[in-house]
Amino acid sequence: MAQQNKNIWIVAITVMLPTLMVIVDTSVVNVSLDHIRGSLSAGIDEATWSITSYLAANAIIIPMTGWLSRFFGRKRFLIFSVTLFTLSSLLCGIAWNIQSLVVFRILQGLAGGSLQPISQSILLETFPPYLHGTAMAIFGVGIMFGPIVGPLLGGWITDNWSWHWIFYINIPIGVISILMTILFISDPPYMKRTAMKIDYWGLTLLAIGIGCLQMVLDRGERQDWFSSEMIIWMSIASFAALLIFVVVELQAEHPIVNLRAFRNPTFSLGNVIVFIVLANLFGSIILLPIYLQSLMGYTATLAGIVLGPGGVANIVTMPIVGKLINRINPKILIAVGVVLTAGSTLAMSQFNLFADFMTVLWPRVFMGIGLAFIFIPLTTITLSTIRKEEMGNATSIFNLMRNLGGSVGVAFVATMLSRRAQFHQSRLVEHLTPFDMNYQWGSGQAARALQDKGLGTPLADQGGLWMVYERTIREAGMLSFNDVFYLLTLMLILTLPLIFFMKRIRHSASDPH
Repeated sequence: MAQQNKNIWIVAITVMLPTLMVIVDTSVVNVSLDHIRGSLSAGIDEATWSITSYLAANAIIIPMTGWLSRFFGRKRFLIFSVTLFTLSSLLCGIAWNIQSLVVFRILQGLAGGSLQPISQSILLETFPPYLHGTAMAIFGVGIMFGPIVGPLLGGWITDNWSWHWIFYINIPIGVISILMTILFISDPPYMKRTAMKIDYWGLTLLAIGIGCLQMVLDRGERQDWFSSEMIIWMSIASFAALLIFVVVELQAEHPIVNLRAFRNPTFSLGNVIVFIVLANLFGSIILLPIYLQSLMGYTATLAGIVLGPGGVANIVTMPIVGKLINRINPKILIAVGVVLTAGSTLAMSQFNLFADFMTVLWPRVFMGIGLAFIFIPLTTITLSTIRKEEMGNATSIFNLMRNLGGSVGVAFVATMLSRRAQFHQSRLVEHLTPFDMNYQWGSGQAARALQDKGLGTPLADQGGLWMVYERTIREAGMLSFNDVFYLLTLMLILTLPLIFFMKRIRHSASDPH
């Protein structure tokens, strides 16, 4: 028994090492983008393609992972993926222009996308059912650790060495991961290489559908959505490809993604919930720094300090939830997590232009705790009714929904923030007339304050009007942030009834049988 426990922890380290490397690489480039742009003589829009291309390639490969693992053999495919990711990291580091960097980032995304579902399925198969909560706690810590470490590591490496090293650092980690995979990972009989007819139609339609969808979500706000011809055509291509894909896959003998998994009500509900939860998480993580830096005058470092404790709280809470999952009904834990997370975004919807540091810090901490209560039991319940033979396919779908939820959340909040700011600005500007007593008083007070500082009357009057208008813009911005945080809260609360329709599989906390 002790030898078995020792082995499962070695396997856990082996699969989480490359997974953590991939997750860190998702966010590590963001903080180095300006240096990359300057070094490769590229515009900011060109440089952002290095992020967009990686995310799109990632999204395409994730749902294919289960099929590819069966077709090539999971261990062989895992070694190939880690090798390709390591090699493409080297190529990214030596990229000579922005075009070559984008191509190599696509390779990186294709190689890295499969590692999350593979590592999750291996953990669930290796750990006995009564330790699935612990397995998902390990996976969850890795998933949350990456976004915290990525920006900090990327900034430090770029400032002290150069942006090239954010890619070179993957090489030794990749080599160690390959060696550990060869030594410690083995395929169960049902994950050995299987001779199957290649689902060319499914492969093509999925690549077009998911790839175009990810591009629409990532580029839509910058292109003003459907006022852009590119966004219109990509949306049409994505919708048509995914619609035909569903029809083709339901009839295929060996589908690239087995959509019949959605016949399982618990699995389907879990995917809906994780989609909404990740939309809330990524939406709030995007909104909070923008609010702090654009309206409150925080530096990037201070904004990071506000976000950091939430991630730490999440990592600390996850192992605790992993232990609780066999003692308390997991559905109750998820509900507690939803209430905590929704309460934190509701508190964020009450922020104003005078909020102090602790006021903005604590809701983020409670969000981190709430997400730990959601993520582990939700993943465990969602996948507990799936047979081991189908686990690769199920984890691929689950991770796809998680990633798409994050992308939709980011696109949603960016769009709503802009629209609500315009709405509130137009409403507030209606009161900026010479006939409004508050406007007269405010502009007069501002003008007198400028006169006291030595400005002449004409300049002070103009300055007073400008100060009132600037305050109006800030108030409109603040109200728009309040609105979007409130919408995120409502979205999350709507998941509560779904939780209690999920089926719970009971496992003894101590009996491995």
